[in-house]
Amino acid sequence: MLELKNLSFSVVERDEDHHEQQLDIIKDMSYTFKKGKFYAITGPNGSGKTTLSKLIMGINKQTSGGVYFEGNDITHLSITERAKAGIAYSFQHPARFKGITFRDLLAIASKTDDEEKLLKIVRRVGICPLSFLDKPVDSTLSGGEIKKIELATTIARNPKLAIYDEPDTGIDLWTITPMVALLKREQVENKTTTIVVSHNRSFLEAADEILIFNHGEIIYEGDLKKALPILADFRICNFKPCPEGEKDAQCFR
Repeated sequence: MLELKNLSFSVVERDEDHHEQQLDIIKDMSYTFKKGKFYAITGPNGSGKTTLSKLIMGINKQTSGGVYFEGNDITHLSITERAKAGIAYSFQHPARFKGITFRDLLAIASKTDDEEKLLKIVRRVGICPLSFLDKPVDSTLSGGEIKKIELATTIARNPKLAIYDEPDTGIDLWTITPMVALLKREQVENKTTTIVVSHNRSFLEAADEILIFNHGEIIYEGDLKKALPILADFRICNFKPCPEGEKDAQCFR
């Protein structure tokens, strides 16, 4: 479905003395996301989670390596071209647009202005049409409201691959459970390959596969049961991938 081959991303930083230093954010990463599965990516802040999701969407450009989607090389495709191929991205902090309503955004995303079709989409997401459809997408909306709109416009496109960057940011605890249920339902019913970047346990419990990132590398892949001891250990910041043949061990060095 989505294959990463030796993907790397680096930036050059300058210190106070104007000395340049290369900072490796994603390090020679190879991984294959399978069609129709739910993946949760977690790990310490600054471990490369959001950077990877932006590389997949084409928001950031890789330093080296390749990205392949449904067998096609999309390494050098633009954001627009990747979106047309069926990849959707939901931002951690969705944009607000003065003078544009939720109806406008939804019509663009779904490529229809048919009233009944728009209402069907908002019901599918669990939004009350009468109170939401004609709301302006501006600073008057709460964090939870803007997040619901972002999710609706992402789902309206019926993507083959949906990436959600910390979708629980800025929302209350009562919104998280319905949100997890929504993304899981979309994954199961529409065979959507779903990637969620999150620290929230609710998303980890819903995932078919959990990936733990640290220092730009995948240090764990598997189920929640084996992931919990790693996530609970404050030494995770010194956690490195295990040597070959010791994949189930917790290797701190």
